[in-house]
Amino acid sequence: MGQSGIMSCRMEILLLIICAFCLQINYGSQENGICTAAEECQCMDKTSSSKLLNKGGTVVNADRQQQADIYIEDGVVVEVQPNIKVADEVRVLDATGKYVMPGGIDPHTHLEFPFMGQETIDDFFSGQAAALAGGTTMHIDFVIPINGSLAAGFEAYAKKAEKSCMDYGFHMAVTTWNEGVSRDMEILVKEKGINSFKFFMAYKGELMVKDELLLQGFKMCKALGALAQVHAENGEAVAEGQSRMIELGITGPEGHTLSRPSMLEGEATARAIRLAQFVNTPLYVVHVMSIDALDEIVRARQSGQRVIGEPIVASLVLDDSKIWDPDFTIAAKYVMSPPIRASGHNKALQAALSTGLLQLVGTDHCPFNSTQKEAGIIDFRKIPNGVNGIEERMHLIWDVMVNSGQISVMDYVRITSTACAHIFNIYPRKGAILPNSDADIIILNPNATFQISAKSHHSKIDTNVYEGWEGKGKVEVTISRGKVVWEHDRLMIERGSGRYISMPPFGYLFDGMDKIDSAYLSSLKAPVYR
Repeated sequence: MGQSGIMSCRMEILLLIICAFCLQINYGSQENGICTAAEECQCMDKTSSSKLLNKGGTVVNADRQQQADIYIEDGVVVEVQPNIKVADEVRVLDATGKYVMPGGIDPHTHLEFPFMGQETIDDFFSGQAAALAGGTTMHIDFVIPINGSLAAGFEAYAKKAEKSCMDYGFHMAVTTWNEGVSRDMEILVKEKGINSFKFFMAYKGELMVKDELLLQGFKMCKALGALAQVHAENGEAVAEGQSRMIELGITGPEGHTLSRPSMLEGEATARAIRLAQFVNTPLYVVHVMSIDALDEIVRARQSGQRVIGEPIVASLVLDDSKIWDPDFTIAAKYVMSPPIRASGHNKALQAALSTGLLQLVGTDHCPFNSTQKEAGIIDFRKIPNGVNGIEERMHLIWDVMVNSGQISVMDYVRITSTACAHIFNIYPRKGAILPNSDADIIILNPNATFQISAKSHHSKIDTNVYEGWEGKGKVEVTISRGKVVWEHDRLMIERGSGRYISMPPFGYLFDGMDKIDSAYLSSLKAPVYR
């Protein structure tokens, strides 16, 4: 080793000693492994070189896996090859015996979401910290309009996200229709990097839209090359179901589940699919919770229609048994919409995911504390709907789907990262470990164990719907844009370091749609001249 190499090693050792001292004196300012003191975050961040080498692991993409090293510089993957040689100043991460994969992309989150008189407990810092600890390196959050204004909603969420510590994107909800909304949609797509719009078919009197608005919204999405998304439940029937439960004296959390049976999810899914077919635009069904909805998605896809089905962790690994718990706090934490279904639905969704009938996994991370849930202690209609999942998703999908043999490691990468990047048109910048891709990477040890608990998770929520889950397969290192942000069960993150990811329109789902339109027009054999 030359003189410069010796000096470099000495400097690294000195930095490690200083950082250890920082950790010791600042320990009292940490919460669940998040460095909250500004000086500590800066100190810890200096141990992360701008040049990294992942060495000796099995590199897994959605289409291949290989024994290779990964050289990273300035936040970008430079080279993926076996036996890469680097200079002394490059930090080396030994991944021998482990899987090195693209960081997860969560397509469905609600941070700082105002809903049912409350606001979700996780903001854009705590929620993202939890994500990084769980191996997710990007998420797409839903922007809610302000008084119907999409532009105002976007600006408000952009302000909320200034504290972000990782990459994120936005979907936009549409809750009313007028020329201003149409104009805002165009501006958001062409200037603000939005390429998807969500329509709620539930929550009557709050977010719900009727078929007329769905049609107008779908037509505008098609024109702009933006993906239409739906929360599929029949809102009118749900309202009737809620009234029926109250009349029967069923006021606890079980009333929530009983008031919105799976047939109402199936009906709304079918209706949205048929309206999207009528307009001839792709459709994305969020949080698929039931066999009823699954059947409609499968039927549409088999007929050639472009429909994406997104199950979430809760629908895949939980059942509704806890909603009947006599302890209100326990039962209420499972209240979400559509509801977690009876055992059997989850197994069917797992099978559909393993065979490609469903395409990717989200979380619908929408956390409310137990005190917030108590708003509905005498009336289930007032329990704010939502569960956690942004930190748990990567571990639970590995444990339930890979460890059981239902999917391969490459499938795991596809459903947790690559498919989302493809659908929202940010591949291969995201969702892959390839030269010039963003260096968002996880190192997963398939032999290490994990345990989920509200006492140790990084979300602000005081409960966890996966409490006590023990499994095998742990994310030991998370790299975000080339920086090690999770290692040795500690977070090394910086408030405000997150980056908004603009998502362009006209993704692959729109390819050939013009030809389908042409075929339809030529098939009309009209008008008839008389």
